[in-house]
Amino acid sequence: MEFRFGPRRGQYLEVDGSAPPLEAEVLRQFESLDQIYRSLVAILFNYVPTSGHPGGSISSGRFVQSLLFDTMDLDLSSPDRDDADIVSYSAGHKALGLYALWALRNEIARTGAPELLPGDTARQLRLVDLLGFRRNPSARTPLFREWHIKALDGHPTPATPFVRLATGASGVGVASSIGLAIAARDTFGARAPRVHVVEGEGGLTPGRVAEALAAAGTASLDNLVMHVDWNQASIDSNRVCREGETPGDYVQWNPAELFHLHDWNVIAVADGLDFAQVIEAQRAAARLDTGQPTAIVYRTVKGWNYGVEGRASHGAGHALCSEDFYRALEPLTGPRGAVLPGCAGLPRPRCAGPDGARVIESCLWEALEVIRDEIGLRPGMVAFFGGRLRRSRERLESLGRRPRSGAPDVEAVYALARSEGARTPQELELAPGTTTTLRHELGRALHRYNAASRGALLVSAADLLGSTSVAQIAEGFPKGYWNARTNPEARTLSIGGICEDAAAGIGAGLGAFGHHIGVSSSYAAFAAPLGHIAARLHAIGNQARRGVTEEAYRPMILVCAHAGLKTGEDGPTHADPQALQLLLENFPPGTAVTLTPWDPAEVWPLLAAALELRPALIAPFVTRPSEVVPDRTRAGLAGAGESRSGVYRLRRARGVAEATVVLQESAVTMTFVSQVLPRLDQEGVDLDAYYVASAELFDALPAPERERLFPESAGMEALGITGFTLPTMYRWIRSERGRAATLHPYRRGHYPGSGAGAAVLREAGLDADGQYGAIRRWLDALVKTK
Repeated sequence: MEFRFGPRRGQYLEVDGSAPPLEAEVLRQFESLDQIYRSLVAILFNYVPTSGHPGGSISSGRFVQSLLFDTMDLDLSSPDRDDADIVSYSAGHKALGLYALWALRNEIARTGAPELLPGDTARQLRLVDLLGFRRNPSARTPLFREWHIKALDGHPTPATPFVRLATGASGVGVASSIGLAIAARDTFGARAPRVHVVEGEGGLTPGRVAEALAAAGTASLDNLVMHVDWNQASIDSNRVCREGETPGDYVQWNPAELFHLHDWNVIAVADGLDFAQVIEAQRAAARLDTGQPTAIVYRTVKGWNYGVEGRASHGAGHALCSEDFYRALEPLTGPRGAVLPGCAGLPRPRCAGPDGARVIESCLWEALEVIRDEIGLRPGMVAFFGGRLRRSRERLESLGRRPRSGAPDVEAVYALARSEGARTPQELELAPGTTTTLRHELGRALHRYNAASRGALLVSAADLLGSTSVAQIAEGFPKGYWNARTNPEARTLSIGGICEDAAAGIGAGLGAFGHHIGVSSSYAAFAAPLGHIAARLHAIGNQARRGVTEEAYRPMILVCAHAGLKTGEDGPTHADPQALQLLLENFPPGTAVTLTPWDPAEVWPLLAAALELRPALIAPFVTRPSEVVPDRTRAGLAGAGESRSGVYRLRRARGVAEATVVLQESAVTMTFVSQVLPRLDQEGVDLDAYYVASAELFDALPAPERERLFPESAGMEALGITGFTLPTMYRWIRSERGRAATLHPYRRGHYPGSGAGAAVLREAGLDADGQYGAIRRWLDALVKTK
């Protein structure tokens, strides 16, 4: 019995040698451009040490040239236009090619359509900026400083015009690019900008990519086009995929099969180096109206016509100024006798000396001048592509894309945080004695922001929407999962099932577009580690964008739910104290904020404070079990609103404090407040008790305010009690003896076992008796040292 796939909404098309031929003049100009492009790629690899990946940059070059000069509707003068089509280099290792092609486009416009160039050179990528390829911003070479050269990262970031994401890390760019496409589709509706994603077959092999492809196919994401450079070569293999009867070294599918599995349209291009086939495939993709995303799979040769092919050209190429390098450039330099700088005849290359960086910079500039001269000698090519850049902008203007009626207004989220953040809205207030959960209150708070912003929060979970209470965020909007065609106003995303990786990546892309906040949720034990890479790249991208535009960051929210030991019934595999340590103070200041409320009443003020700050990442840690809201006034505790400062004095000593205790995490603090503190009060023990609700919110305060809230002297005398790991307390417990006495889940040298939360706390010594005993021993130790 033959196996067949079930019905698919997507179509399968083939483009081969029977594709309509291009007009002779069109083909001639594209071939002329590609010759210069491939030569520039070779030059960059030669004159920039450790300069990246020439092979994949060359094999993908022709289909990206077709995108920029035939397919896409964009405005060269305005890189940040939301209504313009986007090209996203998920294959970030092809950055060498991106920079080369961007610089060529800029150079063509400089001479052939100067009115299209942005007035601010920071929004251009000039030919001279290629001197900054893989250079650090601190570089001190003469031309770098004199000409204010951009430092071009080894993998793309939004520091480069027309780049929306930081990509390149093991498939994350696919998920975040899909997030961009969802955001564009949700903002503009059926006439949304198209998002064109550049990837290779090797970049399709990470598991998070399969998750993301499933999400896009399920959501009918019809404005997404994936362009796959299928060259079969990775770092270690020349046979990544199965092809025909030959098994692959890594996977037993070919790219067309993978996309077909996930219900995408597939256009298979027999020769991805034939401009006629490439352009016909891209035009065919534009004509498709199946309601599904499209993958164009181009069969190519990595390193084509470079002289080094296959895996040998992945991160490697010709030796510096070797005969093979010059031979690869002969088609460009030979006809007119152009001379490239080199080290021929020298006993020791000049670039190997103490002045090597300056020499390399000078040589690269000489080579770039050869490219500039060659462009100047091809006025027909300049006029041809300059005209196409003009028509691209004209097409974009004629489309008249506008946000759909009722489109999300993400700025309303930040306005609400500013206006109501200091005081909990009446409908979210919690009376003492109320039984609720932290996760439920987080869901309610986020729902209020979603309602106020017409649905700027799109939410996903790893098959845990109800369990982690994030389903509440989408209440009041159409039920079911978001689908671009059949359910476009729902606010819940299907992300392939139990897929924390894809959820975080898509959430990052949603945030990066600038009209949404992506919210993803899972157990803290999984969300924090699996979401870390996407969150880190999102922070890098936001930082890079701010460096150019000075814009505020665009947050994503990573809900770390079912956090801590009170998830003990699921055992140590799920009740993980380590999750906070993976994110806490693990990002540059201002780019990430973790939240660790202990009382459900703290959720609103903490979340509002984080949204006011607008970091790239907000990561709330919330527990699963029900809690009784404490009567803070009766217990002599500070109000829940004090948590906005990140660290606050939960209970002030009535007289001179006998000791200082620093608390962190809900389970241990609930235990302390409800059982330990009353016992100490009965015995007349007078303590200062502090709570750590967010280290990063605390760090955002001025230094004098931080010292007022938590004096350095307090840390030198403090004992810590945390439901997270000991290193998360080093900041607050400053003495070695204090750290040695601090209670934490691993204090007894092993992972706690399974059982009800109370039992797990008891096993870890974090129950009431354990806390009381530790405080009593600490008091005794302080007496002995005085």
